[in-house]
Amino acid sequence: MRKAGLIPSLGVALLVSTLFANGAIAQEADAISPAMFTVNNLWLMIAAGLVFIMHLGFATLESGLTRAKNTTNILFKNTYIVTVGIITYAFVGFNLMYPGDFNGYVGFAGFGLFPGEADMTPGYADGGYTYWTDFLFQAMFAATCATIVSGAVAERVKLSAFMIFSLIFVSLVYPIAGSWKWGGGFLDGMGFYDFAGSTLVHSVGGWGALAGVLLLGPRMGKYTKDGRANAIPGSSLPLATIGVFLLWLGWFGFNGGSVLNADPTLVSLTLVTTSLAAAAGGLSAMFVSWAVSKKPDLSMSLNGILAGLVGITAGADQMAMWSAILIGAIAGVIVVYSVIFFDRVKIDDPVGAISVHLVCGIWGTLAVGIFGEMAGGGQLVTQAIGVACYGAFTFISALAIFGVLKATMGIRVTPEEEHEGLDIGEHGMQAYPDFQQSSLSGGPGMTPAGGAMKASMSPSMQAEAKTA
Repeated sequence: MRKAGLIPSLGVALLVSTLFANGAIAQEADAISPAMFTVNNLWLMIAAGLVFIMHLGFATLESGLTRAKNTTNILFKNTYIVTVGIITYAFVGFNLMYPGDFNGYVGFAGFGLFPGEADMTPGYADGGYTYWTDFLFQAMFAATCATIVSGAVAERVKLSAFMIFSLIFVSLVYPIAGSWKWGGGFLDGMGFYDFAGSTLVHSVGGWGALAGVLLLGPRMGKYTKDGRANAIPGSSLPLATIGVFLLWLGWFGFNGGSVLNADPTLVSLTLVTTSLAAAAGGLSAMFVSWAVSKKPDLSMSLNGILAGLVGITAGADQMAMWSAILIGAIAGVIVVYSVIFFDRVKIDDPVGAISVHLVCGIWGTLAVGIFGEMAGGGQLVTQAIGVACYGAFTFISALAIFGVLKATMGIRVTPEEEHEGLDIGEHGMQAYPDFQQSSLSGGPGMTPAGGAMKASMSPSMQAEAKTA
């Protein structure tokens, strides 16, 4: 039986290797063969599927690191983000991000998707993929920024306000910022480099998260009157672990697909540097957090893996082995001390999203100027300018959106809803009904409602509720 299956397997392998070989020869001759055109499109569509899996990773990671009473809310937000992200990117985002000839700052190519016949041929892009493949791959990135924000503002943000914020952030802020580099804008002209989005995706989402957290304030009971941070354990470390490994898997498409063709040399290099940085980040965060807290911390180790992935993303296509390991290892150290720092200044981020995506995104972008092919003082300055431009634009934009929402409709749930859980307060349903009893079911262990709610709060939480 095994011998019978060997011939087809060898045939497939020979076909793929032939396609790659033919494609490489064709690309060297500045012409895309029909075989390579097919392979390029196939690889980008597979990569798009891997990036899509990252949304499941974010959903399980955030659910695992937050309390069970908010799980439905977390899952609803992640479902909304990916659906509204794809629709708005098709309607306006794609043409804002890739407007063609424009002034380098803001451009727009029209509403909707209207490819021409030439856009379905190898002449559409240097990598030899179609307009539809291009849109599909880029659309998978679009919702990631708002997903980063979701984790940071979890357990106290009003759902309606977050939905409006996500709609504006995904459809306008992210694509305008993306056009400055990936759309051929002014930062691209300066030589700023961000291969797959340490800044364009991760730091942009991180700045949005920081703005939201600052205006929301910390969760009730997170900090004592003397400034000490109380640990608020998540509901499921198994779910969080599954989420991180799903994200690592998705990053193969995130970074590997960003090559924008199926060049086996460059794609394989990118996947290797991505994995090396992730592993190094996980190890360094593991042992540094162990030394700091005197116990091995799984959540820090998981965030270390993500920190390494975010850190390598800006230069995954050009790093040597030791550079990738060093970038990831430094990111793992940074994320541990960043989480500690934000806790000390009372910036409450339940999942560590700001530390992972903003702080390590900045590090990864600057690392291109230190370890990359064009490393040097000039490139490092250019990278820093790019970081500053994205930071200023995104943070101010997110602050303005959240600020208007806070002044008009409010962005935080009531203290009673926060105490009982957003699953009941916002959705009227529970993720784990067999394990939780609400005021609707009665009986022992029920969560009190109305006036009885405040009676169940600790004195410090009652004091917070008065000022929330």
